[in-house]
Amino acid sequence: MPARGWLWVAANHSRRWGSCFYVERFPAAQAVAIANEPGYDPGMREPKRVHRRSYNTPGHAHELTFSCYHKHPFLKSERCCNWLAQAIQRARQTESFWLWAFVFMPDHAHLIVYPYQEKYNISRILEAIKQPVGASAIGFLRQTDSSWLERLTRKRGQRQETLFWQSGGGYDRNITAPRALLRMIDYLHENPLRKKLVADAKDWHWSSARHFAGGDSPIPIDPIPPEWLDTES
Repeated sequence: MPARGWLWVAANHSRRWGSCFYVERFPAAQAVAIANEPGYDPGMREPKRVHRRSYNTPGHAHELTFSCYHKHPFLKSERCCNWLAQAIQRARQTESFWLWAFVFMPDHAHLIVYPYQEKYNISRILEAIKQPVGASAIGFLRQTDSSWLERLTRKRGQRQETLFWQSGGGYDRNITAPRALLRMIDYLHENPLRKKLVADAKDWHWSSARHFAGGDSPIPIDPIPPEWLDTES
């Protein structure tokens, strides 16, 4: 068992650090709760997918990842990316969070957000971002009588629903320390490089990489407080 307050997490995120596992510092009670979740096994290389609860802990940043339905590359569309950018802009006001980094890949999106109110709800933040995009996209498909509607429609019991986003909360990782934050920002920005979509991270338009290189970002990035940049503390 790891030392109190620390948790070894075997998850898809492990690929981010180039090894099987990464270490994340959690409060002891939270570490125990995660370790006791169904499907968690610190020895697994390919863990079971489980519905993870979000930890709405004041003072934590969050790395959020959510995917298009069945990994369809909807975010190749400038129209969809603009809808997503507009939804983030609205949500950061209504849900009181700072945006510290982002990247939109063709079939998924990554955000790093920092809720600055003591009480917040990550599920509400995600809903405020994702719901308007899905509504706009599905409305557009209905107006154009697109054949995509059938491919995005599924039945759940007696109910039929049309989805733009993969159902579920996606990934939500609490970030508690400057070193983890800076590594995560680098990971986000390197996504297009790993997929060989660009030769330089700054060349990917829908990313905050240019902001960190002194340029402009298609979505304004909030300043990161100095204490979150101090890797020596």
